[in-house]
Amino acid sequence: EEPVVGNVNKFAVVPPSYTGRPKKGHLIFDACFESGNLGRVDYITEYEYDLFIRPDTCNPRFRVWFNFTVENVKADQRVVFNVVNFSKTKSLYRDGMSPMVKSSSRPKWVRVPNKHVYYYRCPDHRKNYVMSFAFCFDRDTDVYQFAYCYPYSYTRLQNYLDQLEKKHLDYLQRDLLCLSVQQRRLDILTITNPVNLDTEERQKVVFVTARVHPGETPSSLVCQGFIDFLISNHPVAKVLRDHIVFKVVPMLNPDGVYLGNYRCSLMGFDLNRHWQEPSPWAHPTLYATKNLLIEMDTNEKTEVDFYIDVHAHSTLMNGFMYGNIYEDMGRFERQAVFPKLLCANADDFSLGNTAFNRDSVKAGTGRRTLGGVLDENTHCYTLEVSFYSYLTNSGTSAVALPYTEEGYMKLGRNMARTFLDYYKLSGFISTKPNSGGGVNAKSHRTSAKDTKSNHSQQRSASDSMSRGDDRYDRMMRESRVIYDKTQTDNPAIRMRDKDNYRRN
Repeated sequence: EEPVVGNVNKFAVVPPSYTGRPKKGHLIFDACFESGNLGRVDYITEYEYDLFIRPDTCNPRFRVWFNFTVENVKADQRVVFNVVNFSKTKSLYRDGMSPMVKSSSRPKWVRVPNKHVYYYRCPDHRKNYVMSFAFCFDRDTDVYQFAYCYPYSYTRLQNYLDQLEKKHLDYLQRDLLCLSVQQRRLDILTITNPVNLDTEERQKVVFVTARVHPGETPSSLVCQGFIDFLISNHPVAKVLRDHIVFKVVPMLNPDGVYLGNYRCSLMGFDLNRHWQEPSPWAHPTLYATKNLLIEMDTNEKTEVDFYIDVHAHSTLMNGFMYGNIYEDMGRFERQAVFPKLLCANADDFSLGNTAFNRDSVKAGTGRRTLGGVLDENTHCYTLEVSFYSYLTNSGTSAVALPYTEEGYMKLGRNMARTFLDYYKLSGFISTKPNSGGGVNAKSHRTSAKDTKSNHSQQRSASDSMSRGDDRYDRMMRESRVIYDKTQTDNPAIRMRDKDNYRRN
């Protein structure tokens, strides 16, 4: 079988014996645009077409993301598209997921009705799994676009960041961290009260990254929701900006995003397996990000409290987190608190899917690597969100609700809110209502002149006081249950975790 190389470019698919210019109804496929992906189209009949995903550049292993247009259709033309070369067998298509579609006259993305979507093992394609969907083109002048999930391109991010800059917010700073291999921007945002950047007091830092895997577009929507909340006039956002320094790298793999890859960079690297020793020429975005984190970790003026890397998951529902396992039970208990607080704030967050591991396969990921090199008080997580839907309890049964772009952004906003709950619970921020209906907040800071060991002692004392809080005690007890469950020798649980951690 001939290899799939490059994207189709205004490719007219006509019957084998046909010659001459394409007629109306001879479909024209195109994926030669930013974040596009479709490598080949085979004519089966006038009603059926086999579609081949182009593999990631320089890496034939990954074939999941697709994004292409179809034009030159006839009104009421009915077709069946078969996506025949997925590289993964497990998929949310088995749980009701369906492709996204929009057209030039209806620019809002919607899902193809899942009753028209079929996911099955096909004998005609070496028993590979095939996703087939039926579709009716209702307007002959429209250009139709199909995608695996909501596209979020590099250009969309740049336009969004440009608009933020035009607001001239004194608590938002945009900087260029480095350039990618293809000379695209790696942007970093700093969101905090400007007073925090010019003080001798030690600053707490929350560091969030997204889109290390380019096809995981929901992570960009979650990240945008997170940013939108932090720069808003919401009272919670104001309190957070007054006490915390937020660093956000919204797109760690800009080349892969631009090229329409699913998992890899331009050079075929899965960047989330190269955090241990990133190369300045092959993985410049990781190299710059990791160096900045280590620099802040060793700086007496900053304390990196959180590192959260946002991803999307192709087989599980809801939002959930992956964390690390540590021999120190106290450290493990502390890192189990934030997911529980997020679950209380977000209806779509699942503690059942949240898990902790130290699988050697994950040694090169961001959360595993940084969990080992940053200060022991730094909490490192992967935040996952489903490509498809989340489950809610409705009466006696669970109902799956498909995510929308707004739904993904809402998870980002809820993550931001959760930081106030966390810092209140730990005793760093104390809040009380003021006469104007807002919030008065005080923080317990440490001078940058204090040594790291002295800071750790003070933090330990603060933690000891906060443990008197009934809510904190309850969470610690529940965290011990999670710890015991993670450490169990039950082979069924080990197999479940191995399956869940197969990818981040």
